[in-house]
Amino acid sequence: MSPTMLKTIAVRRSQGTQYIADLRRAVPAGFRGKPLIADTACADSCQACQSVCPSRAIELVPMRIDLGRCVLCGDCEPVCPSGKLGFNNDVKLASTRREGLVVTAARAHIDPVQVSAALHQRFGRSLKLRSVSAGGCNGCEMELNATGNVNFDLGRYGIDIVASPRHADGLVLTGPITRNMAQALEICWDAIPEPKLVIAMGACAISGGVFADSDALDRSFLEKVTPSLYLPGCPTHPLTFISGIMDLLGIAG
Repeated sequence: MSPTMLKTIAVRRSQGTQYIADLRRAVPAGFRGKPLIADTACADSCQACQSVCPSRAIELVPMRIDLGRCVLCGDCEPVCPSGKLGFNNDVKLASTRREGLVVTAARAHIDPVQVSAALHQRFGRSLKLRSVSAGGCNGCEMELNATGNVNFDLGRYGIDIVASPRHADGLVLTGPITRNMAQALEICWDAIPEPKLVIAMGACAISGGVFADSDALDRSFLEKVTPSLYLPGCPTHPLTFISGIMDLLGIAG
């Protein structure tokens, strides 16, 4: 056996098994996920966490973090003198309600995804999605691509990303929706046959994220179309995407 072949085998062996057998139980090491708000008092007149938040995701009275805005940067945690804020590595951050993404000390859990009986009946065995990057930075788009790789293999559940809206059952929206992409987004949505759904992936798609106040945006599309699923993150982790879709469609896994 050649030295090159031996080296290849050694590298492959060192990598171990890349395939994730049980996506429901997978917990990524080092992932900053759901915010944790301790039931302790803030320091007097302290606004440190709110001041460093780049997307205005934090409100102080009462303390609340909006995961629809939060970019999971974690900058709020080290500046909090009372240790009130933290994050765990929970990837199950999706919600079917925009309001369900708000975390407080009294409401520590994100609203669980509500299974849609209608969507389960129509798409529970096969769902084709068209991705539209509406001015995104390519972070969420790369994570969406990763859902189909050897690690996650979303296609095993009959869920695929397709090239044409004519072949799609729904649209995955990423990016804050710039004016330059607003019409293209509308055209793509109109080309998807009924019945159809929209999935908002990432803080930018959900709220505009760090670009929410930019006059370069045109988010009127979301005034007409309500997403069936909100997937927080910056970018959204593949496991957040997969678990959210599976919960929405009632797929056991």
